This record gives sequence, structure tokens and C-alpha cells, in this order.
Amino acid sequence: MRAPISYRLRLFAAFTLAFAALSSAAHADTGTVRFKFFKAGWFVGAQTGSGILKFHKEIYPFRISGVSAGLTFGGSSTDLEGTARNMRQATDIEGVYTAVGAGVAIGAGRRAIQMRNSKGVVLTLEGQQLGLQLDLDLSGMTVSIQRQ
Repeated sequence: MRAPISYRLRLFAAFTLAFAALSSAAHADTGTVRFKFFKAGWFVGAQTGSGILKFHKEIYPFRISGVSAGLTFGGSSTDLEGTARNMRQATDIEGVYTAVGAGVAIGAGRRAIQMRNSKGVVLTLEGQQLGLQLDLDLSGMTVSIQRQ
């Protein structure tokens, strides 16, 4: 007994969508990143810094800037390393990243954060934070590759 044509078309469409989703994920790559930035604030904070992206055996320097609003007191220097997932090209790392975070740095402390931009790139970072700072805020960070 043969299945009705509408059933076969729906089955074909489901397999096509599943294959497209898998092949699209298979083409997304992961790069490694290193961030170094400074953050200071009194209720409203600001951060600035730089970093590098290693992607497909190439190195791309980038700039970091941003603001935070909430409970922010003090200043700190932060070095983070991690991954940038879901990238198809190096410029995918560019954009605005947002995160809600909390942290305390008295002298030296560990920091871990995960952020996402509108292109779907997910940054997973961890590292050292030095300084005297207390924060409970909504942070926004802009990453832009430095053109040469």
C-alpha cells in the first residue's frame, strides 16, 4: 500500500529541513578569543579594551567598548580567554553583546561570562579580574575588528 502524496511531501520537507539545519550547523566554526579590558564606574560604568580572535589560522585584533547600568562601584582590569562559537567568518564576532552579571573583585578574583550577539555568535569567557569593584548590572559591550 502506497502512502498518499501529501504524506510523502511532508516527510520529504521534514528531511530537507533537518538536513539544512545540520549542514548549517556543520559549517559554523569556533574561534578562540582573548580579551583585556578596563572597567570603572560609580553607578554607571564604562569599559574599554582590546582583544584578539584566532579563526581559521588567522589573527584578527579587535576593540572593545561599552557601558553598564546598575550597581557599579570601583574599577578593575580583566583578562579573559575563551571561545567564539557559531561563526562562519571572522567579522561575525562584531556587534553588540549583552549580559546580566554580578561580581566582586577585591585584589584578584576569577570571572566567567557568556554573551551572545545578534548574529548568533556565543562568547564563553573566563579569566582573572584585578582591582576593587562591586557590580550587579546590565552590561553592553561592542566588539569591532580593527581594519588595517
